[in-house]
Amino acid sequence: MSLRLSTGPHLLHKESTRTLMLDVIIALVPTTAAGIYLFGSKAAWVLAVAVASAVLCEYLFQKLTRRPVRVLDLSAVVTGLILGLNLPAEAPLWLPAIGSAVAVILVKELFGGIGHNFMNPALLARGILLASWPARMSVYFMPIRVLGATSAVPAGPDAVSSATALIRPQGYEVYDLLMGNIPGTIGEVCKIAILIGFLYMLFVGTIKWHIPVIFVGTVALFTWLIGGDPLKAVLSGGLLFGAVFMATDYVTNPMLRIGQVIFAIGCGLLVAVIRMNGAFPEGVTYAILIMNILTPLIDRLTSRRVYGTVKQHA
Repeated sequence: MSLRLSTGPHLLHKESTRTLMLDVIIALVPTTAAGIYLFGSKAAWVLAVAVASAVLCEYLFQKLTRRPVRVLDLSAVVTGLILGLNLPAEAPLWLPAIGSAVAVILVKELFGGIGHNFMNPALLARGILLASWPARMSVYFMPIRVLGATSAVPAGPDAVSSATALIRPQGYEVYDLLMGNIPGTIGEVCKIAILIGFLYMLFVGTIKWHIPVIFVGTVALFTWLIGGDPLKAVLSGGLLFGAVFMATDYVTNPMLRIGQVIFAIGCGLLVAVIRMNGAFPEGVTYAILIMNILTPLIDRLTSRRVYGTVKQHA
């Protein structure tokens, strides 16, 4: 009899990696469509380059290292798409190309491939891009198609440079924040589209509600405690996109439910602290990355004792 060991996550159903990734891609369709509609063809090019670069880099790396080529599992497509949705529509095309290469080669493949990376590849790539080219990554544009704009949001066919809505959310109505009538990255602006994707993944069982809801709820609670507007804090910046599509990554969050609760609360606390005191107005990227690093410790502290093992004494 042989014993087969494998890395987590260990799923208790028959879904393959390809099926799971396909469900994530389907969930991202509303957000992708909304981003392209709001920002135009430039957004489509950014997303296309990000996905193509991710797939190409994974294929070439696995070929050169004589590993099995696994691009058909669609994980590289998901990585590239999520990274692209985290970029401004006006980003030069070399930015998503470099970002996807970093995500796939540096964060994913060099650590052993899918299931072995200790941080979310798209998020770490975004963090590296943000630190390396802050001027390129921090300038946002109003959508070229503003739907039902109020007087607080300048409408018109021309994109205008602007700070993200997180800096001054009081300048936007809740309707604007929900529909995407605000400056921001391609995927973060339309909250309705994000929520549709969230509901789809809940319906098909791709994710559970605990991490996104507790993550967002923690940010709302601490925003309320410091006297801010919790609803606008939730609908501003990349909080919803990060909570739904990145904090829920199987590989980089804790295995057990209690660990996931701790993970989500930690993400929410870090976002609130970074937003209040950090140099960057948005803290979702770094909050999730920090909690990714702490995930092995959380797993160790919340692990259940295996029947038949001897308790170790200090």
